[in-house]
Amino acid sequence: MLFRSQMVVDYIDEVKELLSSDLWENIFLNCSKNEVFVLWLLYQKGAVNMTEIAEYIHTPLNTATGIISRMEKNGLVLRSRSDEDKRVVNIGFSQKGMEQFEALIKELAHYGMKVMGSFTADEMTLFYKMTSKIMEILRQENSRVNTPKKVRKITIE
Repeated sequence: MLFRSQMVVDYIDEVKELLSSDLWENIFLNCSKNEVFVLWLLYQKGAVNMTEIAEYIHTPLNTATGIISRMEKNGLVLRSRSDEDKRVVNIGFSQKGMEQFEALIKELAHYGMKVMGSFTADEMTLFYKMTSKIMEILRQENSRVNTPKKVRKITIE
């Protein structure tokens, strides 16, 4: 087991060295995981409200609001009030945000194509099998960890 653990440590150290800070910044725009997921959601839907964002990234509304505030400050998104209901705040890409996200997609596609293009047909089959196995394990772990929380009722007098 120690042998495998050391192999993983060595592998991660090597990948760390291959991903220079310039490359990492280009790929992920200096965004947090949740910010990248918000950009992905906007890319899919165009514009969404704060509740949709909070549900999509599985965070409380106040956390999602903080994330959007940071993204707005960085010029990636714009907030606007709904015409139908002024209480609803809609979030959409800014011009800069859309350009940066499209650059992110292009960069990821570039590296993905280089990696996938280097695989033989047998390696591609093995890669898909291994990826499917990893996804299944992660699904099982996610369902085990995310059991529904008990709602505690408080009597208010």
